[in-house]
Amino acid sequence: MSKLKIPIILIFLVLIIDQSLKIWIKTNYLLGEQTSIFGDWAFLHFTENNGMAFGWEFGGEFGKMFLSIFRIVAVIGIAWYLFDLAKNNAPKGLLISFALVLAGAVGNIIDSAFYGLIFTESYGELAQMFPEGGGYAGFLHGRVVDMFYFPLFKGYFPSWFPVWGGEAFTFFRPVFNVADSAITIGVVFIIIFHRKFFKQTTEDKEKLNIVETEQEIV
Repeated sequence: MSKLKIPIILIFLVLIIDQSLKIWIKTNYLLGEQTSIFGDWAFLHFTENNGMAFGWEFGGEFGKMFLSIFRIVAVIGIAWYLFDLAKNNAPKGLLISFALVLAGAVGNIIDSAFYGLIFTESYGELAQMFPEGGGYAGFLHGRVVDMFYFPLFKGYFPSWFPVWGGEAFTFFRPVFNVADSAITIGVVFIIIFHRKFFKQTTEDKEKLNIVETEQEIV
């Protein structure tokens, strides 16, 4: 299907960049090691998380297994929906948006599913890839590698601010990766342009139905 050509290329491109950077960070940085990209507000900071995007956690080992299975089911659903959108002549922008979400989800699933099997721990020493004695965890129990840290500015909440009044804060605190960025960009595009995307999809479906009806009459 020609409309899927660009989305498929984009998916593979995101996955190659995401996994290449994660493997490089994992094998060249100690856990917690940090280098500046630009001044004091952009860093490569190696961290790993057991949970969701941007380092959020979810319910320990059981939660991690549930999240991994949920991700796999979600990826299957998104892939099916992307194919269905292409079949129904959806706008290219909508296909690209869902392709970004799909690529990001697959990128983080690869970490969770396989990194525990193919890497050693990163505590106090550089991780080794494909160690003889096996990795640090079993299937679906790997940790997601994050590396982008942008503490754009620091300050204090006003004293009158509820709960956190007077406490220090850093914006932006989460550490994330290429896969997280792809998911975020795809979701933001869908939210911003959803009316345009789905209006065009509806119009294209109506045109397709008219053409099919005319062909049947002929």
